[in-house]
Amino acid sequence: MKKDVHPEYQECVVTCACGSTFKTRSTKKEIRVEICSQCHPFFTGKQKFIDSAGRVEKFKKKFGDAKDFKTAKDVKTARDVKSLAKTKKSSR
Repeated sequence: MKKDVHPEYQECVVTCACGSTFKTRSTKKEIRVEICSQCHPFFTGKQKFIDSAGRVEKFKKKFGDAKDFKTAKDVKTARDVKSLAKTKKSSR
């Protein structure tokens, strides 16, 4: 095997968002994770809501509340009114 080709494989510390840490080996010195075996619902047996990226908040910020949106029926009615107005103008 060639020397100095492979990266240095060293001991590293894995830190979870819940605060638990454990040691393993990697090419990095430190690894941060959002969920681990200490806080994962499969291992703890407890249900937990995980919204790591705040996707719901991002969506609401981008699009607002659903109350502001028109329904398909409203859009169709608006289109019908516009097309009716065009046909009345063209028939005159």
